Amino acid sequence: MAELVFWTIAALTIMSAAFVVLNNQLIYSAVALLFTLFGVAGLYIFLWADFIAGIQILVYVGGILVLVIFGIMLTNKIKSVRISHKSMQQGVGGVVSFWFFIFLFIALTKAPWAISDAIEPIGTVRGIGVLLLTDYLLPFEIISLLLLGALIGAAVLSRGES
Repeated sequence: MAELVFWTIAALTIMSAAFVVLNNQLIYSAVALLFTLFGVAGLYIFLWADFIAGIQILVYVGGILVLVIFGIMLTNKIKSVRISHKSMQQGVGGVVSFWFFIFLFIALTKAPWAISDAIEPIGTVRGIGVLLLTDYLLPFEIISLLLLGALIGAAVLSRGES
């Protein structure tokens, strides 16, 4: 049953990622990106990386995707509701992607894979939380101040000249 759920999540993630790239409507691409990011979080859960899955949802879905949608909706130069974009290099990108996937497929099939039984970890979030609030508290706080400065700088730059 777990294998069926994994392949379903993987297929939905790949299909929604393809929809992000191939769709001409920006808002539809952003909504498809939502499903892609949730699918990646689901794949992280299958890798027993529950902390990374939570961060994926909080940062990318909760922050970056909301920022992208606000950027689409609040752009000054948009006159119509139907926002579209056209890629000028779809053919070149398709050929490069095709050869990249061929190379990747050959590398994956030729590699000697060591298969062993995996032991499920008890939990990863508690250990990371303890490390962030004990040994790495100072770098964690410095990064938060750096992000606050970047947020203030973005707000000042977005105001323009008034």
